[in-house]
Amino acid sequence: MGNIYDGAFRTILNDCRKLVIPLINEIFGEKYTGEEEIQFFPNEHFLDRQGKEDRERITDTNFSIKGKYIKKYHIECESSLPDRKMTIRLFEYDAQIALDEGEVTEETLTVTFPNTAVLYLRTYKKTPDKMKYAIVTPGGTVRYDIPIVKIQKYSLDDIFDKRLLMLIPFYIFSHEKKFPEYNNSKQKLAVIEAEYKDILERLDELERQEVIGAFDKRIIIELSGDVIKKIAQKYENVQKGVGDIMRGPMIQTSARAILNQGIQQGIKQGIDQGISEAKRETVLKMLKRGKYTVEEIAEDTGLSVAEVEQLAGV
Repeated sequence: MGNIYDGAFRTILNDCRKLVIPLINEIFGEKYTGEEEIQFFPNEHFLDRQGKEDRERITDTNFSIKGKYIKKYHIECESSLPDRKMTIRLFEYDAQIALDEGEVTEETLTVTFPNTAVLYLRTYKKTPDKMKYAIVTPGGTVRYDIPIVKIQKYSLDDIFDKRLLMLIPFYIFSHEKKFPEYNNSKQKLAVIEAEYKDILERLDELERQEVIGAFDKRIIIELSGDVIKKIAQKYENVQKGVGDIMRGPMIQTSARAILNQGIQQGIKQGIDQGISEAKRETVLKMLKRGKYTVEEIAEDTGLSVAEVEQLAGV
């Protein structure tokens, strides 16, 4: 789902990492407090095609949470109609994530599959409540479920009561089927506008209570505006009415401007986490395969040749 929704999902996860904890608790029945360490891993995975050119897969998320134990998680965000290909892609991602961190001890390969779930932004009649893996091996068959989260299942009260704040940018999908009505009726449009005013008030209150920071709040608002602009592009009144409400608080300094300023400062200080963590892992894996030149790696990862050479120890 290479579009604005995919980008919004990745952005809120990477920029507001602590917001993922309540969602993980909701999906997998965990009891994380929010104080746990979260470590994100590269989203790029190269699938070994046995003699053919490796194929790159981009996952939406790949991270671990360190509580009593360290657990790996993988969540995909999807807006299209469910199909068999989605299940296959999901398994490819999971298998490669497990293999990337596999360990061989005394000729025994141990791979750990992540806890996986799919967030569906749109719900159709064919949208199941879960997917399933059945892995048949000579040692026996392993079966387990892949939970599916449906955004329409959650009301605003649910989202705020359970602190599922990272779902707010996608809440508009719950209203998508009624866009024609809203667009043609000021009275009906006023109902959804009131909901979004309520969202802003609740976010302000959470900021006052220091449940979330100013940056997290602004990211949520900004991404909500981006999603509304995209999903309601054919409905001018909806886009203007609801979109203007979310754009209002962004008149001053934008969250992205704050973030970019911080990134630039980090680069100057030599502590750019994007390169030292995510891209560094990708570069090292490509170097290990020995199939790519330094120039090709630089082009694919967006780094300079000098940066790749530095990571390669040249």
